[in-house]
Formats: sequence, structure tokens, C-alpha cells
Amino acid sequence: MRLLLILLSFLIIPIINAQSLDARIAPLASKSLLLDITEINQDKLVAVGERGHILYSTDGVNWQQAQVPLQTTLTAVYFIDESNGWAVGHDATILSSNDGGISWKIQQHLPQVEKPLLDVLFIDSNNGIAIGAYGLFYRTTDGGKSWVIEYHNEFLYPGDQAYLAELKLQDEEAYLDEQSSILPHFNRVVADGRTLYLAGEIGLMAKSNDFGVSWEKLDEIYPGSFYDINRTQEGNLLVIGLRGHIFRSLKNGTPWQASESHVTALLSAIVLSDDQRVFILGNNGVLLESRDDGASFTQHLQKDGKALIAGVWFKNKIIAVSDVGIKVINVTK
Repeated sequence: MRLLLILLSFLIIPIINAQSLDARIAPLASKSLLLDITEINQDKLVAVGERGHILYSTDGVNWQQAQVPLQTTLTAVYFIDESNGWAVGHDATILSSNDGGISWKIQQHLPQVEKPLLDVLFIDSNNGIAIGAYGLFYRTTDGGKSWVIEYHNEFLYPGDQAYLAELKLQDEEAYLDEQSSILPHFNRVVADGRTLYLAGEIGLMAKSNDFGVSWEKLDEIYPGSFYDINRTQEGNLLVIGLRGHIFRSLKNGTPWQASESHVTALLSAIVLSDDQRVFILGNNGVLLESRDDGASFTQHLQKDGKALIAGVWFKNKIIAVSDVGIKVINVTK
């Protein structure tokens, strides 16, 4: 998957016994805090959120709760095809499903890590990465049977890199502890063909052409956090973040031009429609619409003022997740 996610990432939520899960299905799960949503195909959605809630729907209105073996808050979900998907969350948790999101099993759960994963991405059924707070980065090459942690110190300033190198020589344990807390939050990773784009804390934007093994930082254009990055229907890059900031690039990351949002709310997600419109979701019920590929935006404020955290374009509507669950938003052409 955002500032809300980072703030929520340090909540402690108990784990329950998997065998007792079926007796604990929450009837109001679709109205609880949900943090991400994805479209598996034209007829199915999956959403994830607090207390391990995973929901699926074929119409965006009626939702069923999946079988999940824990109650850890989940922050992001991704499917590589109609059957195989992964969800990530607090305590470096990674879950997988091979039946379209109906049931899930644990691939990784590390309470001792005490950090949340915030996004997950696969390029095929074997190769995936999961990213999160304080530079948390895991990789799998076997579909999630095993996950290996990586540290991407290329995102550190030269002074911090030198400090870590010196600390490693003096105190290996202190080095490992410091390395796991000095990197910025990685908030969002998306695939654009063979290129990955990463957005994160302290204005972090980067791209990779080797599935995240190495990264090239993009121009530093804003010191605040970014929460989503995507390519528009016309092929331009759009990145959004704190205090209503929107930037657009016509040349793959350089130069960047600011697009006026007319709001100061945190902007959390980009939604692309199938009729060439660009929507941006944000805190305080902010919903922005662009009809010129992100060059300018108009506002459709939601009356309840609830944060719109993530969303998808589904059957000519926006299906969004919020702190009060699923929201179906009709935006006429």
C-alpha cells in the first residue's frame, strides 16, 4: 500500500488460532477499516484491512469474508492471475491464496520484526517482492515458499552510508540494528513493463530495470512523502503525496511539473478509469478528477469526509476502501 498506514503500523493486534477462525467471522467487516483493494478480473475484487480481514466481491456491493489464519492488520494485496495472490501487513506478515482469495495461508509472520510491510508485487508466479517501513524489503523466487530480506543502502545519503560502513567494522550487532531502522519507508511499488517504480518517504522516487535488485533514484522534487506512483493512460508518470502534492512527468521521471490539486490533504491513491480519466483519492473525503491526463484536477468532495485510502475502477464506478469500509462512488462522465 500512505501516512495512515504508517501510523497504524505500530498497533498491536493479537493472533488467533487458525482452527478457531471460522467461528470468528465478523459480520461488519465490510464496514471496518480497510487499507487496500485490487481487481482480480472484470468480475472479482479483493480487499484487505484491520484484524486480518480479507473480503471478496463480484459486484463491489455484496462482500464475503475469506478464511484467514490470523488477525494481524493487512495493508496491501496483489494477484498475479485469477487464482494466485498475496497479502502483506504488520509484523512483516505475508499471506498467500491459490483459490482467488477465498482462503489464505501464512508464508511469513515475524512479530519480532515489529514493522509493517506496505506493498507487494509479483512479476510471475515465482518472483515477488514485499516492501515496507524503514526500508523493509523481502524477495522470493519460489512463489513465497521462502522470503529473503534485502537492504538497499543505495537509498541512504553518502554520510549515512559511511556511518554504517564504519559501524559494521566496530560492532556487527549494532550495525544490523541500525541498518534496519535508518532507511526511509517504502510506501508503494508498481510495475510498468520491465521497469519498477518505487515511491516512499522523504521524497523518495526510484526506478529499477532488474526487478528491484538495484535502484536508480529519480530527481528529488519534494521533501515530503509520496504514497502512489503510476503511469497514466497517455503514458506519462504521475506521483502523489502529502499536503495535496501532485507531480507529472512527460519524460519517464524528468523533468517533473506540479499539477495544482487545490487541496492540502494527504493524497493516497491513483485510480485510472477505462474512459481516459484520472482520479486521485485522499484524506478528508478528497476525490480529484482529471480529464487532461493529470495536468489539472477538479474536486468531488465526499460528504462524510472519511479518508479514501485505495480504490479501483470497476464496472464504471470507483470502489474505494476507507476507515469505514467499502465505498461505492459513482462519478458520471
